[in-house]
Amino acid sequence: MERDDAWRQTDRLQTETGKGDPFAAAVRGTRMPMIITDPRQPDNPIVYMNDAFLGLTGYGRDEIMGRNCRFLQGPGTDKAAVRQIREATEANRDISIDVLNYRKDGTPFWNALYVSPVSNEAGEVLYFFASQVDVTDRVDAHLKTLNEKEHFEREVAKRTRELSEALAAKTMLLHEVDHRVKNNLQMVASLLALQTRTITDPTARATMEGMLKRVEALGTVHRRLYQSHNIERFDVTEFVRDLASDLVRGLGRGDIRLHLDVEAVVVPVAKAPPIALILNEIVTNVLQHAFPAGRPGRLSIAVVPGETSIAIEVRDDGVGMPDLASVSGQLSFGKRLIETLARQLNASITWHPADPGTAVHISLPRETAVSLETR
Repeated sequence: MERDDAWRQTDRLQTETGKGDPFAAAVRGTRMPMIITDPRQPDNPIVYMNDAFLGLTGYGRDEIMGRNCRFLQGPGTDKAAVRQIREATEANRDISIDVLNYRKDGTPFWNALYVSPVSNEAGEVLYFFASQVDVTDRVDAHLKTLNEKEHFEREVAKRTRELSEALAAKTMLLHEVDHRVKNNLQMVASLLALQTRTITDPTARATMEGMLKRVEALGTVHRRLYQSHNIERFDVTEFVRDLASDLVRGLGRGDIRLHLDVEAVVVPVAKAPPIALILNEIVTNVLQHAFPAGRPGRLSIAVVPGETSIAIEVRDDGVGMPDLASVSGQLSFGKRLIETLARQLNASITWHPADPGTAVHISLPRETAVSLETR
């Protein structure tokens, strides 16, 4: 009797939709689970299901006929997916969606559900046709991939956090070292300053004052490192600003105009001290000898990154070099220090008459100096 009622419903459906026996035979014979519901009846009940649907769900025909298909839902069914299905049927439109359903024995399966309205010639929706496909393996594989991705992202985030904390600790330690070195250099500079005041011999006094300026230059380096957020790179540009301003101010030479034309350039931290000492020697030499007897003038410093090297130029409009050959051949401590540091940096330094004044050109290879844009 149950089967007769079912096929009576099917025969009525065939007549109203005009599909005929071939359609009914195809629905009955296909291995794809299919059902048909009647929206004209209360709660849009199932009025037909094929054997494949019974095999998928484990229910008998009499347990399904006349019920709304929500009986396939369970505790893990996504309410948002259910709402989308309900909204689609209420709007008489197609919907294709993966939804978690449950068999009669309680086992879950992922159902690739496709629902489509069936209308007559007048546009009235007579039935909803729904097909199902068990895609549990596909969804499980996708969920496994998502879980593995989430696990990987958590591990990456954890490792990144650990590395960030380690870098922060290292940065704090190095900043503390730079701070202490800076303080120690300030102490040394103070001792040198005290000692210099007791020296009456002009030559010895000048030597001590030169040494004091070198210690102060190194102190400026460590002050910049302590203030920097980057523990691997040293900003030459900011150092040049500090050094030149400090030296001009320290001499009390308000009549010397300081002009800076510097582009952003950084160098590895290990290269900072020799570069600082070279610049200190050159700028100090200019301030001491280019503008004698209160002569006013202009001191210009340019830092320009190139394709293969970084160019630093220190130029003045002072009295100039009395004899280029004799200057190049000098064996003063400052000159020897500059040449030694230049070899250490694999840099080249040349002195040229600037008419008026003198120009000193320093060329640092790219492996020593790095433009900020490449950091």
